[in-house]
Amino acid sequence: MGSNGNQKDHAAELSTLASLKKIADATFDYEDARYVIFGVPFDYTSSFRRGSSRGPAEVRRAYDNLESFDVNYEVEFSELPICDIGDIQVNEDASETVDLVDEVTSIIAKDGKIPIMIGGEHSITGGSIRSFRNSSMVIIDAHSDFRDSYMGNKNNHACVTHRALDVLGEGRIFSFGTRSTSREEFTDPDYKKVRFVSADEIKEKSMEKCLNEINGKLKESVYFSIDMDGIDPSQAPGVGTPEPFGLRDVEVRYLIRKLAMKIQGFDVVEFTPDFDNGNTSMLAARLIQDFIGSRETRKKF
Repeated sequence: MGSNGNQKDHAAELSTLASLKKIADATFDYEDARYVIFGVPFDYTSSFRRGSSRGPAEVRRAYDNLESFDVNYEVEFSELPICDIGDIQVNEDASETVDLVDEVTSIIAKDGKIPIMIGGEHSITGGSIRSFRNSSMVIIDAHSDFRDSYMGNKNNHACVTHRALDVLGEGRIFSFGTRSTSREEFTDPDYKKVRFVSADEIKEKSMEKCLNEINGKLKESVYFSIDMDGIDPSQAPGVGTPEPFGLRDVEVRYLIRKLAMKIQGFDVVEFTPDFDNGNTSMLAARLIQDFIGSRETRKKF
């Protein structure tokens, strides 16, 4: 809002929906930012280990320990146009929370900025993907999350890939790191409308080859969602539903680096601080840095 009272964008509207917690390096005002970070402290549908509602605060705390200069990308993050509008104010209703995430993400995207969401549980991605209906989606996840409904709730965290399919349609979703799928999900007639790239397949072929196989199918705009349980629990123990035999952090970083210039929306979800040893929060914070650094660097990876 300028001094004459004319609203330049939606900064004032967003300020009524979010708190004022900020991540380190987020030194720009909303109107001047290219990357807009926000947290969603919601974990009401979590079915095993709850606590991801505290994820946004802990990721911000871990971020404080990262260097603002990154020698790999040769960028100074504190000089990049990054804004953090804080945590949006949620309640225990999953449907209302997903709708609110949709509202916030839509505002940011319409203002020509890139939303970066910190969860919270994976159900919230069902709201953010609605602003990217003409995009492809890349997911990092141990679980297929393809139930149509779970525990009587279609917005449960176990349903997020199915909700994304409702929005994007067949052939637009690519989920990497899958190693847990129920019979109900596997026998769903829509299951094959999503390309699930299992952790075993990635280990057998390499992440590079798996990406090359789907790269030509990706649209120019990509939404990238990281469920931290997609990464092996030896590297990311603090998650709601840990699953052995997962991806390595460098494999996830490889995907981010290769797709960064296509990524128009990004989230990191399902970090549960109560079960962390410090590794998961730091990795989640660093993945946010790696995404921004990959887009801003002149180096080729």
